[in-house]
Amino acid sequence: MNQFTLAAVNFAWLPILPLIAVTLGAMVIMLVGPGIDDEDSAGLGLIALMTVLAAFVLTLFTLGENTLSFGGALALDDYSGFFELVILVATAVTIGMSLDYVADERIAGAEYYSLILFAALGMMLMATAGDLIIIFLGLETMSIAVYALVGFLRRDPRSSEAALKYFLLGAFSTGFLLYGIALVYGATGTIRLDPVRAAVATDMASNPLLLMGLGMMLIGFGFKVAAVPFHMWTPDAYEGAPTPVTAFMAVGVKVAAFAGFLRIFLVHLGPVSAQWSAVLWVLAVLTMSVGNLIALVQSNIKRMLAYSAIAHAGYIILGMAAASSHQAGGAILYYLLGYSFTTLGAFAVVIALERAGEARDRISDFRGLARTHPGLAAAMAIFMLSLAGVPPLAGFVGKFYLFSAALNAGLVWLVIIAALNSAISVYYYTRVIVEMYAREGNEIDVKRIGARPALLLSIVAGVAGTVLIGIFPQPYMGASASAFAAAAGRPALKTTAMLR
Repeated sequence: MNQFTLAAVNFAWLPILPLIAVTLGAMVIMLVGPGIDDEDSAGLGLIALMTVLAAFVLTLFTLGENTLSFGGALALDDYSGFFELVILVATAVTIGMSLDYVADERIAGAEYYSLILFAALGMMLMATAGDLIIIFLGLETMSIAVYALVGFLRRDPRSSEAALKYFLLGAFSTGFLLYGIALVYGATGTIRLDPVRAAVATDMASNPLLLMGLGMMLIGFGFKVAAVPFHMWTPDAYEGAPTPVTAFMAVGVKVAAFAGFLRIFLVHLGPVSAQWSAVLWVLAVLTMSVGNLIALVQSNIKRMLAYSAIAHAGYIILGMAAASSHQAGGAILYYLLGYSFTTLGAFAVVIALERAGEARDRISDFRGLARTHPGLAAAMAIFMLSLAGVPPLAGFVGKFYLFSAALNAGLVWLVIIAALNSAISVYYYTRVIVEMYAREGNEIDVKRIGARPALLLSIVAGVAGTVLIGIFPQPYMGASASAFAAAAGRPALKTTAMLR
């Protein structure tokens, strides 16, 4: 007889209601969508938005839970709640960007919006995973949906090429992750993350089977977060995908991948951090440097933001390398929060410049934008300055917290390299601002932003998040530190301690 009985398994349904809501919303759109013309797909987008809003409210009600559900398969705590909220915000903003875009590009709305929701479901599963198999299932649910979304511009050969490259490299990296999970199971005898932490806290730190498993899992996660040398797919996928999908990849996929990455390596494999922190040190240097240096020569705004996303993954990995500092976890979560609003807003401005059948994704297309559309130019300038790390915006404060945590961990040279990389990045971010404010260009026909209220709200949300998170960091940093402390099982540090 099976050793696990129903009485021994905690089926806590209430905390997983956000996951159920997203699943039901995606299924409803799939059922009713085929009977709706592509030109009238805005109604499906509104159903998707209401689904995300319902899941967001349900997630707020589940905050404060600290339990394992479904036999330990799902970990329900403030850490999972934090990432679920960020993922749902990114999903809502992506849907808002898509309402007019889908109609203009004659994209099949039912498939598009249901895939967005299924991808969000996979992301949320990764954030709530309590064992390695759930992380794998969440990763695959997210990835398969995003592979299809990248190739949605069927008439554009770049989109098909991007989807094929992303799928082939993604399938290859998934093999590494799954084999790594198998090796960790072989070394520890469990897939549950809590028992894995208990096992590695013993004399298993130098077990070669465990170390091989961690190395292969590192490759799998490195691909999803676009860390060098696993970044090759990123610029082509970002350029070829529909721009709202590019924004979703840059934020949702990265946030979800880091949710699983952090929970495994920073929380549950903390006892063996000495075995992998040096690898992350090298990975952070490579990722920051390659991302920033190649971004310098890009003429396409989506490719430039792709290499920018690679560089920012390097900054986050820097925080992971500082695992010995109790400040690192909260700093990483805060950084991801600010990065999400800033990047979503930047891509929303890119979408505002596009017209049906005409890609306006070159940096030169922004020339003279301040004279013709000053509001869009001001918003884009805020996003570029935040990504560059200019105070008092969210990007600057996030880097300050990350670099402070690394210094507290004794990673002085890594912080110096990161600071130099941040200085390099100022050039290509300010290049966009120079094009908008200091160059004269031909007036381009931009559809009035007031006629696209959902896109306008997406830009406003990006600006508000970028500014408020930077100017008033204390509550957001406090929430980030508390969320990470809930996963790590220790009291949260006071926010003021981060400022010392």
